[in-house]
Amino acid sequence: MNLVDRYILREWFVIFGLVLGATVGLVLMQALYDNFRDLLDAGASGSDVAFYFLVRVPRFFSVVLPLALLVSLLYSLGRLHRGNEIIALRAAGLGLFEITRSLWVSGLILCGVSWWLNASVIPWSIERSDRMLDRLRYQQLSQTVPHDRVGVVKSVAFDNQREHRMWFMNRYSPFLARGYGVSVAELDADRREKTRIVAREAYRDPQRGYWVFKDGREDWFDSGTGEMMRTVAFKEKAVPHFREDPALMLVFDRKPGDLSFVELKRILDYFALDANPKITLYATRYYGLWADTLGPLIILALAIPFAVSGVRVNPVVGVSKSLGLFVLYYALVQASYALGGRDLMPPMIAALLPNVVMLIVGLWFFLRIR
Repeated sequence: MNLVDRYILREWFVIFGLVLGATVGLVLMQALYDNFRDLLDAGASGSDVAFYFLVRVPRFFSVVLPLALLVSLLYSLGRLHRGNEIIALRAAGLGLFEITRSLWVSGLILCGVSWWLNASVIPWSIERSDRMLDRLRYQQLSQTVPHDRVGVVKSVAFDNQREHRMWFMNRYSPFLARGYGVSVAELDADRREKTRIVAREAYRDPQRGYWVFKDGREDWFDSGTGEMMRTVAFKEKAVPHFREDPALMLVFDRKPGDLSFVELKRILDYFALDANPKITLYATRYYGLWADTLGPLIILALAIPFAVSGVRVNPVVGVSKSLGLFVLYYALVQASYALGGRDLMPPMIAALLPNVVMLIVGLWFFLRIR
C-alpha cells in the first residue's frame, strides 16, 4: 500500500471501530432489556447471566456489521470530502478507485469475515445461548412441574418420506429427550401402512443412536386391504433402523430466522424441496445467509459515490441518497424472501436477486463519477 492507501484506510478504520463498538453496545443493551428479566426468573446466577450475554454477542454481528460499515464510510469519506482532500487527490491525477482501493480490499476481507461468522461463529452463538436459556428454564420449571411436563412440545408430527415412516407424539420433552404417546407407522412405496408401533413413551438412545420404545405394541397390516394381521405387546423394544433425529422432528416449530446456518443446512440435506412446501422458507433463509456475504461490497458501492459527490452538491443530499438506497436494498431483500418463501420464486434466485441487483446499481453509480 502506498501513502494514500494507508491514509484512507486509517481514516475509515478508526471510525468503523468506534461505530461498531457503539452499535454492538446498543444492541447488547436491547438484549439485556429483553432477556435479563427472563434469566433472573429462570434462576440464573450472576456468572450465568454474564456468560449468556458473552456468548450471545456474536449473533449481533449479522445485523451490526453492515450498519457500522455504511455509517463509517459515509462519515469518514464525507469528512475527507468536506476538507477537500478527495478533490486534492483527484486533482493530483488519482482516480476514485485508486483513492478507495484499500476500502475495496477491506470490503473483500469483510465478505470473508461475514461468511465465517454466518457459517461458524453465529451458529455456535445461537445454539449455545438458546440451549443455555432453555436449560435454565427447564431447571426452574422442574421444581414445580412434573419432569415429563416441563417445556413439552405438544402434537409432534414428522413425515420421514425418505425412509417411509410417519411419526406422531402427543407430546415431546426436550428436557428429558423423551416422547409420550408415540405412534410410528412404516409405509410401503405407495404409502400404505405395513406396520405400526404404539408406545407409552420412547427415546433415542444417545450412545447407539436408535429409538427405544416402552410399554406398547407392534401391529402388522396387509398393505392391500389394510386389515390387521398380527399384534404383539412389549415392555421395551429397540428398533435399530429408527434413527431419526428429534431436532429435525421439532424443526418446523421454529422460525427460519431463529435457526443457525448449520441447522438450516441439515434441514436441506434431509428434506427435498419438492417433498415439503415448508422447506422453501428454510431454503430461502439458507441461501440468503450465503448471499449476505456480498453485503460489504454492496454497501461500498452504495456509499462511496454519494459520500464523495461534487462540491456543488450539499453532502447531506449524497448521504440521504445513500441511506435511501440502503433502505431500498433491505426492502428488496424482504420482498424477495417473501416471494421465495411462498414458492413464487426459486429460493436461490430469491436470495441472490436483491444482492446482485443492488451491487450492479451501486457499481453503476460508482462508474458514473468523473
